[in-house]
Amino acid sequence: MTQRSGKFLSQPTKAKLGSVATGLMTASWLLLQSLGGLPPALAQEADPQADELTYSGLLEKIDQGEVERVEIDPTRRVALVELADQPEDAPPEKVMLFSGDRNPELIERLRDNRIDFEVVEASDNGALAWLATNSLLALILIIGLLMILRRSANASGNAMNFGRSKARFQMEAKTGVLFDDVAGIEEAKEELQEVVTFLKQPERFTAVGARIPKGVLLIGQPGTGKTLLAKAIAGEAGVPFFSISGSEFVEMFVGVGASRVRDLFKKAKENAPCIVFIDEIDAVGRQRGAGIGGGNDEREQTLNQLLTEMDGFEGNSGVIVIAATNRPDVLDSALLRPGRFDRQIIVDLPTYKGRLGILEVHARNKKIDPEVSLEAIARRTPGFSGAQLANLLNEAAILTARRRKEAITSLEITDAIDRVTIGLSLTPLLDSKKKRLIAYHELGHALLITLLKHSSPLDKVTIIPRSGGVGGFASYLPKEDRGDDGLMSYAELVDMITVTLGGRAAETIVFGEDEVTQGASNDIQQVTNIARQMVTRFGMSELGSFALENSNSEVFLGRDLMPRSEFSEEMAAQIDRQVRNLVKDCYLKACDLLGQNRPLIDRLVDLLLEKETLTGDEFRQIVSEYTGLSEKELAKSMAVG
Repeated sequence: MTQRSGKFLSQPTKAKLGSVATGLMTASWLLLQSLGGLPPALAQEADPQADELTYSGLLEKIDQGEVERVEIDPTRRVALVELADQPEDAPPEKVMLFSGDRNPELIERLRDNRIDFEVVEASDNGALAWLATNSLLALILIIGLLMILRRSANASGNAMNFGRSKARFQMEAKTGVLFDDVAGIEEAKEELQEVVTFLKQPERFTAVGARIPKGVLLIGQPGTGKTLLAKAIAGEAGVPFFSISGSEFVEMFVGVGASRVRDLFKKAKENAPCIVFIDEIDAVGRQRGAGIGGGNDEREQTLNQLLTEMDGFEGNSGVIVIAATNRPDVLDSALLRPGRFDRQIIVDLPTYKGRLGILEVHARNKKIDPEVSLEAIARRTPGFSGAQLANLLNEAAILTARRRKEAITSLEITDAIDRVTIGLSLTPLLDSKKKRLIAYHELGHALLITLLKHSSPLDKVTIIPRSGGVGGFASYLPKEDRGDDGLMSYAELVDMITVTLGGRAAETIVFGEDEVTQGASNDIQQVTNIARQMVTRFGMSELGSFALENSNSEVFLGRDLMPRSEFSEEMAAQIDRQVRNLVKDCYLKACDLLGQNRPLIDRLVDLLLEKETLTGDEFRQIVSEYTGLSEKELAKSMAVG
């Protein structure tokens, strides 16, 4: 171990002292030069005058009688010579002498020729320059050592401050966000409004025996507005507000996280009533006993201290803890019980009305064309979170500025939706076999979307490539807002698989089995996943209505290290057979429908190659002319949004 106190210095410290010494020597040399301490030889080399009077030349001029007066300075080794033929206002000639004594030869020659001369004893600046240089060197060395000692002291002080909380503290959190600025999550706002009322008017609830909740856990997918809600609570309540991330509790040293939890709650008690907001609490609140092997787990120590502070022997009256996470499944059960987090508020993805409210909030500061309908945008963006909707309008504004328009139009909105969901549009392909193959592939999807009874209405089909290797796509509008937990029937799932296999079916019918490409690889993966869930989790097969697989089988969450098979090998073979039969039946259905409408596909391909993009209305109009079905029937006549 390298010691930094006493008589020992580390290697980096010695290197720093060496660089400081080198700099000091350079500064001393420059100072010595500025004080006139250079030797005459070096000074003479620096003089660029080629016709300067030399010592031998001076002796010759003395013998020839061309010198009127000489002033000798033995200290500086200089002689100032006044010549007889020089003008009166001209400065005397300077001659460098070669010896530091009285120059007896020169003085004797001056006396022999009876020339007026004077020996001047100038002050010796050498000692002064030496003293100044060494004093400056010593001063810089002392300053350097003091800086090194101060840095070492700060380092040792920081080591003692590891256990202090890093929470940001504000007496009145002026976040600039109120509940009016939060839209799309009305139920969560109502729950949290009560928390604000608890803080402002606690007597209103304590009078009837109600107690202030100790903790509120916000659960939701990323981008649904959990942190925004916490800012709104802080802005509405007007009470002291502590904010910290869960990752800031954990350090390399064991016990630091627990110490920071203690310090945080100590400060919170001193400023009660107040709010403590912990973002991403799953960083410290994971299930205990999840690690493999023994040892003192720093995360577990931090979690234990957090559990004690929230509901232990010593209560924290007036301190409300608000935490946010998108992984409630990994949190410890002791953290979720009443008395710690009394309320668990689900911040879900917004519905149609919620998306409309979010769009209205983010459209306040944007110039949008009056013809743009926010209701239409809300219907076209099911499953979008609040952050995604804000990003959507921002992308539309960027496209508007790039195209030098004064307001956002429907075209920018459409392009922004495609850019957010699919990717950035690239240069269209030239007419080639690849472009025609992509057209047939995407029309296979689009035609099945239009013809199948339980599929959603087609939005558009395009063969303009996108970033990420997407050659084209066919998008549809969902019939209704389902969310992640929405209900889908067996017929809808089967039609979804059939539509997904439409691209591969179109390639097979038009180009043959030998010309099928790997373009449907992503479609096949999606189909396999849906079909397997229908058999093993949804009970939609001949095997029966029971679950054969568990969706949560992660290791390091207090579960088994080795995955355990939940069924026999014979059942596994039956599952594979059921999945294969389901996918095969859907593929044959797709091939049959596309084969019956082969002339229509060729007509649509020619039109798509010409326009490169067909909207859902244009597509349905052409299909209705060929099949005799009305556009209303093709659009499934179901309300969208």
